[in-house]
Amino acid sequence: MSLSSSVSAWLLVLLCAGSGAYCLGRVRRSGSGPRGGSAAGGEALMGFGMAVMALPLGIGGGWQVPVLSAVFCAAALHSVWLLRDGAHHTHHLVGSLTMVYMALAAGSGPGHGHGHAPTAGLPLLTGLLLVYYAVYVVFGGARLVTVGAGGGAGGGRGGSAELLRACRLAMGTGMLAMLLAM
Repeated sequence: MSLSSSVSAWLLVLLCAGSGAYCLGRVRRSGSGPRGGSAAGGEALMGFGMAVMALPLGIGGGWQVPVLSAVFCAAALHSVWLLRDGAHHTHHLVGSLTMVYMALAAGSGPGHGHGHAPTAGLPLLTGLLLVYYAVYVVFGGARLVTVGAGGGAGGGRGGSAELLRACRLAMGTGMLAMLLAM
């Protein structure tokens, strides 16, 4: 792995772990609120899972694929359960299934980590996910800029909402980067 590739991978690990840590802090601050805590918990899981998947080292002897697949299959089932509250949980379902897909693709390659799967071209599913996350990132970034330009909603609360949007945007960007590396 080249130095620039290694640095990029570690920056992605830090970005995802930082987003996961922020979301985990939101879970702790939200107390027992079912909606905020559950969504923040899912986002924390996604951030930490993305950090583990982005690790550039082949550590652990191959435990990552089955463990990450099991964890994100469970997260996908939880997202399906949450869909009864509304379609706004669809993104969590797509994210969880994307993580399962990337874990399985990483495990099928001759090397370790994502980006080593032997593909002869761009598979249709990868292409569709790239389009989904590209649109998500562009619209999320535009929304963050327009909300930031408008001054947010009510002082300190607006800053927290903007930081949450920035974390979601960072995780979407990280997912896009990992898909591009496949």
